[in-house]
Order: sequence, then C-alpha cells, then structure tokens
Amino acid sequence: MTTIPRDLKNISVLWASVDHADTLSACHAQLFPEPWSKSAFEGLLSHPGSTSLVARHGNPQETVGFIVGQLAADEAEILTFGVAKEWQRKGVGRKLLEGLIRAAKRAEAKRLFLEVADDNLPAMVLYHRLGFKESGRRKAYYARANGTTADALVLALAL
Repeated sequence: MTTIPRDLKNISVLWASVDHADTLSACHAQLFPEPWSKSAFEGLLSHPGSTSLVARHGNPQETVGFIVGQLAADEAEILTFGVAKEWQRKGVGRKLLEGLIRAAKRAEAKRLFLEVADDNLPAMVLYHRLGFKESGRRKAYYARANGTTADALVLALAL
C-alpha cells in the first residue's frame, strides 16, 4: 500500500475553469521559461474540449498544481502540466495526471498524448510508471538558456 504524505491528504483537485486562468498563468510563470498569459489560459479553458484540473491546498486555498488537456474525437492531449516547486515529488502531479486519465476514459478517448523534454527525468519517471510509451521525437525542440537543446518526446497512453 502506498503511503500518502500528510499534506497530500489536504490537496483538493478541482475542475479548472476560466475563473482559474489568472492563477494558472501565475503558477505557469514560476515553472516555465516561456510562460503562458492569462488570456492564453482563458482561451484554453473556455474551449469546449477542455478537460483541465487544478490542485489547491491550504486556507486560504493556493494553487499548487494544474493540468490542462483537450479532448478531440477519440483522443486526448495534455497541453501543459505543472506542480509548484515546493510540491514536486510529493504525489501532486500523479494525482492530477490520474484525474485527467480518468476524465479522458470517461469521455471514451482511446489514447492520451503528451510532450515532454527528454531531459526532464522526474516527469519521464512518472509518465513511464503510468504506462506512457514513446510514440515520436522532435529533435532539438526545446532551447535551453545555456545554449543547449533538448529533444521533445511525444508519449502516448492507451486508454
């Protein structure tokens, strides 16, 4: 049996709506070198195929993670996914990802896709543990601040 960290028991995973766009944009800006704007999140979250979740903690509640996905026909895709640095490797990402997987299955999606930098080892471990398999590679897709690049791996999970 997996032990859940005490703090994880107090994490609420909720459906994300357009009302969360500002919070998700702020969280995204802390995690990614090219942050998405509030209006970009508003557009994604208002899309009819949006399937997105937000992880919240505390009182007053703060956003500690998010996952934004879209459904189209019988496929689903994760567009962006992040967990606040102080909450990483504590199960929040897994909880969000498993929630999106359940939502995609309920929507009768057959496969779930995502893209990840090949040097993002913690994310790769999580994805592989949940059954994602490499289905493609984009060479030198991500440019790093130090002048290097990383490949983007396209991963797929059969649902």
